Amino acid sequence: MTDSNSSEAVVAPVAVNPISLTGAQRRTLRGLGHHLRALVQIGKDGVTPGLIMATADVLEDHELIKISVNSEAPLNRKEAPQLLATAVGAHVAQVIGRTALLYRRRFDEPDIELPGVVMEAPRPAGGAGARA
Repeated sequence: MTDSNSSEAVVAPVAVNPISLTGAQRRTLRGLGHHLRALVQIGKDGVTPGLIMATADVLEDHELIKISVNSEAPLNRKEAPQLLATAVGAHVAQVIGRTALLYRRRFDEPDIELPGVVMEAPRPAGGAGARA
């Protein structure tokens, strides 16, 4: 059996942040993300470099975003958000149907306060993720 998904060759540009989320932190993110509209759509081309860059920009502005996976997407509804989250250094907070929540905490001036201790990954080299 051959795998025709070329999107699996995408390399993550930044370290994963946060390292992990607790159940309470996920619950908080689900509550905050309930009213959000999907800002990113994964379509028939799958997870492309352009989609990764656009998602990283949106996450820098919002920290928590909702994404949708179209029915034509080459990856299934659970694989696509995970691949995109890994590529942008985010965490999948929830997947319901074809919709997912991605969270990436800002290194400087985070907007979302999560309960408990947040286990952060190392700050990316070169100041990536820092706000000007």
